[in-house]
Amino acid sequence: MSAEISDRVREIAQARDVPESKVFEQALERGLETLWEDIVLSQYFEGTLDREQAVEQVGRSKVERAEREREVVEQDVDWGLNA
Repeated sequence: MSAEISDRVREIAQARDVPESKVFEQALERGLETLWEDIVLSQYFEGTLDREQAVEQVGRSKVERAEREREVVEQDVDWGLNA
């Protein structure tokens, strides 16, 4: 797995004409941003964070998208239970 990651990092660095360290930095930033959004949205859905706080932390569009996705999943579950 580490060889595969190294190969990917090298290819990305070459394609973007940046050092491999920059690729790692960007990957870490993106990964942390995704993890942060997951935590904030989880707290919102669990009720430990209100909607406006979630919007302030991750943005209105991400909160609205998560709400739509949750609603669709709930509809699928309801359909599956009542089919």
